[in-house]
Amino acid sequence: MSLLGKIWDIGRVAEPSPPKPDGEQPRAAKEFGGSVQVRCVDAGSCNGCEIEIAAAFNPVYDAERYGARLVASPRHADVALVTGPVTRNMAEPLRRTVAAMPEPRLVVAVGDCAVNCGEFAGGYGVEGAVSDVVPVDLAVPGCPPEPGEIVAALRRVTGR
Repeated sequence: MSLLGKIWDIGRVAEPSPPKPDGEQPRAAKEFGGSVQVRCVDAGSCNGCEIEIAAAFNPVYDAERYGARLVASPRHADVALVTGPVTRNMAEPLRRTVAAMPEPRLVVAVGDCAVNCGEFAGGYGVEGAVSDVVPVDLAVPGCPPEPGEIVAALRRVTGR
């Protein structure tokens, strides 16, 4: 039997989807229709959360199958994934990035540092948590949060 014949006979092999995450959809999420464009913003993190976000979009966790897609411009984004405590130098760029996103938009704080400054609380270069600078719709705690938790948060946003 040829390779193509084996592929045809076996079909697609994949693990079943995990159950839908518990929790209410954020207020603006219903308007997205099950698909969102995601922009990641590093507001001063140690890069631990960025590595986990990259893993959430790799073939193992595959956040794209739930309707979340990474984009390079905030003008194309529906959701901002913000990591790290907001440093003094990143406070204004973060405000401008969120302001550049079209309405409706959501801001997701990823990691303990984004939620409450974590280890960097009280630092001289820290402006504060993400919620101190821009309104936050959803928080993903953890240091760093596992990729599955990030995917679960994105699934809450997409409703898929």
